[in-house]
Amino acid sequence: MELAVYSVLAVTPILAVFYFLVVLRWSATRAMFVAYLITATLALLFWNVPVNYIAASTIQGLFIATSIVYIVFGAILLLNTLKESGAVNTIRTGFMDICPDRRIQAIIIAWLFGAFIEGASGFGTPAAIAGPLLLAVGFPALAAVMSALIIQSTPVSFGAVGTPLLIGVNTGLSDSPQVEEYLGTAGISHMDFIMEISMQVAVIHGIIGTFIPLVMVCALTRFFGEHRTWRKGLEVWKFALFAGLAFTIPYVLTAAFLGPEFPSLLGGLIGLFIVVSAARKGFLIPGEHWQFPDREEWPETWLGVMNTEVPELEKKMPLWKAWLPYVLMVVILVVTRLDELPVKAWFQSVQIGWTDILGTGLSASFDPLYLPGFVFITVVLLMVPLHGIKFRQFGRAAGVSAKTLVGTTIALAFAVPMARIFMNSELEGAELASMPILLAEGMAYVAQGSWPMFSSVVGFVGAFVAGSNTISNMMFSLFQFGVAEQIGVSRSIIVALQAVGGAAGNMVSVSNVVAASAAVGVSGREGALIRMVLTPLTYYLLFAGILGLAAIYLLGMG
Repeated sequence: MELAVYSVLAVTPILAVFYFLVVLRWSATRAMFVAYLITATLALLFWNVPVNYIAASTIQGLFIATSIVYIVFGAILLLNTLKESGAVNTIRTGFMDICPDRRIQAIIIAWLFGAFIEGASGFGTPAAIAGPLLLAVGFPALAAVMSALIIQSTPVSFGAVGTPLLIGVNTGLSDSPQVEEYLGTAGISHMDFIMEISMQVAVIHGIIGTFIPLVMVCALTRFFGEHRTWRKGLEVWKFALFAGLAFTIPYVLTAAFLGPEFPSLLGGLIGLFIVVSAARKGFLIPGEHWQFPDREEWPETWLGVMNTEVPELEKKMPLWKAWLPYVLMVVILVVTRLDELPVKAWFQSVQIGWTDILGTGLSASFDPLYLPGFVFITVVLLMVPLHGIKFRQFGRAAGVSAKTLVGTTIALAFAVPMARIFMNSELEGAELASMPILLAEGMAYVAQGSWPMFSSVVGFVGAFVAGSNTISNMMFSLFQFGVAEQIGVSRSIIVALQAVGGAAGNMVSVSNVVAASAAVGVSGREGALIRMVLTPLTYYLLFAGILGLAAIYLLGMG
């Protein structure tokens, strides 16, 4: 009975966020302020968390929120600067030359380029880059951010050169006598076990993710088409599945032969080359190209505050020069993320932090050089002379970018601290586990042998609250391992399902949605975006659960 009561209390903050954002349609600023108060009250009254721990968790959250704002500001500044230079005009024309069909453009920019950026960087960077890029080529702001959020699923587990697995799952399972005993009995090393989990994650994602481009274009035509129908998305099913396989096949093969660092990076790069080449030749593309309704017919809710009108310049910029900032951005991101190079350590050596906040033992830090925001700003500064941007133009771009972030900063200032209080609710020596662990224990008690159907949901909950697949995996991997041991099924498959669910959770993670919305200037419509993305999320979690059940109970895999 006690477990049931505390599980219900633990789920309250999550249900509150959904209720405020999705049902009441509040802005994230208002919703997250109330959710923060609810979470802090529960921690104080039921988990007996002292006030100084709540304050320390809040400060810890503010450090993380600052890093998110830093990243989004850099992404918006890059877009606004390229508008001023005329590069956006050239990029837009280039995509129209590949294929004028908006469905195909969404697949190339969001699915493939977004996956490639995820593999290089993580940190929610794909939504902050792909969303503005879609906006720049003529998408409604809301459609741009929805598309960018939907692809925050399959590539995420191998984002930032494998961080969610190599750091998240690996850390979550380290130093556990329970895990070490199992590995000793099985006769495998800890890293071999991580590689086994990584391969299973890649296969599960590969199967589900092959259909994500189709799911994305169906959502695009359903919510933003002239006739609001799924059917227009289904018309490109052949090309969408082709684009899905162009990413997922090299993605799975890379996981099998090279490990978890490069599946998303190489899958996105190879997929881009294959799909762009095919699109230029019209391969599998219907003869009738789909477009959004005329701009005059767009509802106000589709539009953002950012000015999408790009002035025509007398002199056209060459395509290579227009894409140069993105090429530089990718190169710098990859170079600064590889452990084999000393650059990563140099960039991470500069930290702004607070150790033992308010005497609680909690710490927080901010890496100004390592975060993608620094890369974006560096590229912008390089483009000022290379693109011939005048000081007046740069000042205008910076001013507009800063103004766009005001509401977002307030929303994140409550959303991320709320998540930290939720996760830090377990005190050393206390009788109660943290809110997320008690919530997961309640789910496991109810599910019993059907747990493979629900294990990915726990991963989703972790990512939804934390805004990070890596943190979700750190938080729940050992718990998932323990449940698998209790019900007598494959430990690696259950932990893999955790990682898959955590990746899917990035689609609707409040901090991701808030940041992505800000990047295209639609802050305040986070609830509408979450409603749009709920169907792709449900598809992902349901499919993952079915694959887990089939692998264990039909195929006999552990």
